[in-house]
Amino acid sequence: MRVFKKSFTQQEAIPEAGIAAAVEILRSGRLHRYNTLPGEKSETDLLELEFAEYQGVPYCLACASGGYALHISLRAAGVSVADKVLCNAFTLAPVPGAIHNSGAEPVLVDVADDYCIDIDDLESKAAETGARFLMLSHMRGHLADMNRIVEICDRYDIFLIEDCAHTMGASWNGRKSGTFGDVACFSAQTYKHINSGEGGFLTTRHSEVMARAVMLSGSYMLFERHFASPPKESFEQIRYETPNYSGRMDNLRAAILRPQLADLDVQCKRWNRRYRIIEKILGVRPGIRIPGRPEAEQFVGSSIQFSLPQFSAESMLKVVELCGARGVVLKWFGDSIPRDYTSRYDSWRYIPHLPQLPKTEQIISTLLDMRIPLTFSEEDCVLIAEVIVDVVNECRI
Repeated sequence: MRVFKKSFTQQEAIPEAGIAAAVEILRSGRLHRYNTLPGEKSETDLLELEFAEYQGVPYCLACASGGYALHISLRAAGVSVADKVLCNAFTLAPVPGAIHNSGAEPVLVDVADDYCIDIDDLESKAAETGARFLMLSHMRGHLADMNRIVEICDRYDIFLIEDCAHTMGASWNGRKSGTFGDVACFSAQTYKHINSGEGGFLTTRHSEVMARAVMLSGSYMLFERHFASPPKESFEQIRYETPNYSGRMDNLRAAILRPQLADLDVQCKRWNRRYRIIEKILGVRPGIRIPGRPEAEQFVGSSIQFSLPQFSAESMLKVVELCGARGVVLKWFGDSIPRDYTSRYDSWRYIPHLPQLPKTEQIISTLLDMRIPLTFSEEDCVLIAEVIVDVVNECRI
């Protein structure tokens, strides 16, 4: 019996250049981003400038987490209590959590067969609700047709916030994920594409939005020490109107992220080689469904999702259990009980007027998710896929 023996939560080591930079920061004692000499750029400032350049946008703010970036993106966009914010019904809990934290009400949009937001349902709910905001989650790295989404947002005057926690380094028709909307939010949590334990970014092309975000992040009146932000004139009135929700990134985390950002495109190619190996083995097996990726989508395969359309809830639990016994860790998004990082939309009971979404329930009822750490070799990926195939065949008998 084939068994896999590596950990699904073990990430690669921080690059030596990041370790050296972190040690230098520790020896200096200057971990706070504003602990600088006049005109000096801190590690956090340099990271913001480099990430803005990577994304091709004018403004970038480094935050304590991706979830924090989501929250202040809503505040900076002008979301008020009781506003309606459209978002994916198939996403992770920090997305509706950020909307709730802003005082707004999430309006859940169905998922499509490709695991992206259902664009037809998005248009329908935009028309029905009059919502002026969309927090679009590129869930587990799947990019919807961004041209259609932007067209809908333009037509209904919707402010688009892209949740790019799983698409840093990805693109649609050659245009980077995070550059289609008004604001984009990224994560640098351990299991994302660059790793600082916790951390995140907010990017935008709107000077007023960034000025609010900088104030919200806890800049006090030190906004002139931001080098990837608008000029001080943008803060003239905003500094009096905007509360401080302290959530800054520190120099220690920035120091270990900078060399990872420099290597990001190389790392993305490594993920995709591993993804394609698993996809090739699983995709030809009867009973296992992996949606094709559109030609326009340049994704980052740091995880893989697949469905077992003919399986019952009992059988799904059995697949997860037997794969786990053989060292392959799968997560089931259709479980009625929230487990680990997964939860079904109907478990977010703090949402008022929680809808029934039978299409979403049907699609995620047989949907499995698996991380692909870069600590796995390409040979490991072959073994993992073969274990999954063995278990699926066993559970079909």
